[in-house]
Amino acid sequence: MSNVRALFDLTGKVALITGATGHLGSAMAAGLAEAGATVVTSSRRIGDARAAAAALPSLGGVTHLAVEFDHMEESSAQSGFAAAVAAARQVDVVVCNGHEPLAVDWTSVTADEFTRQLANATGYFVLARLFRDHIVARRATGSIIFLGSMYGVVGSYPEAYEGIAVASPVAYHALKGGIVQMTRHLAVYWAKDGVRVNCLSPGPFPKAQASAEMVERLKTKSPMSRIGRPDELKGPVVFLASDASSYMTGQNLLIDGGWTAW
Repeated sequence: MSNVRALFDLTGKVALITGATGHLGSAMAAGLAEAGATVVTSSRRIGDARAAAAALPSLGGVTHLAVEFDHMEESSAQSGFAAAVAAARQVDVVVCNGHEPLAVDWTSVTADEFTRQLANATGYFVLARLFRDHIVARRATGSIIFLGSMYGVVGSYPEAYEGIAVASPVAYHALKGGIVQMTRHLAVYWAKDGVRVNCLSPGPFPKAQASAEMVERLKTKSPMSRIGRPDELKGPVVFLASDASSYMTGQNLLIDGGWTAW
């Protein structure tokens, strides 16, 4: 039986995270590195990915890596994953965090825009399947972490956005709800392959440039009366990536300050 420190230790593991240069991705990448993992950062722009990798803490002299990766393009996902395996020799954890946003609400979103937003889930699946095949070929075990959202579970409050910003986009809600369900589906199919699939769903984590009035409105909807800090996702992502969650698959872990408990 392992002790608690050992359960959370990612030393010797390689974690690939998409969207590693973003608001939440950079914090999660740092958490994985702080737990001892070799982190492969990815971005559509290789220069940004390399800068993100260079900024990560290095435990025990670990060298973090970077690859060019666009999860919205199947060929890029294939070449990016192959580059990660070639550089690191293995991948043990995949965090599907990259996201192409859409700031259009239900009143004006076009069919093409809606479909394009759902393609984020397609990109998650393509990468997940590449990783599953890699794990099976190695006869190893692995962990997939999809990024969902509280808005994949509950609807948004119209008054939180009214008069300030576009309503939380309907296509985004459909996307995140689909990712939560895809988590369950792949988990039951891939459990026999030694691949765990879980979803990490953040609550309100607005960026610094978000409207101050909107942030104040969001706070009133939270039992904790505040928004989340990106570093508060470090613990959850390490938990899902590590042996601390070895008997957990097909689950959606909500980190939302109690938002969905109302």
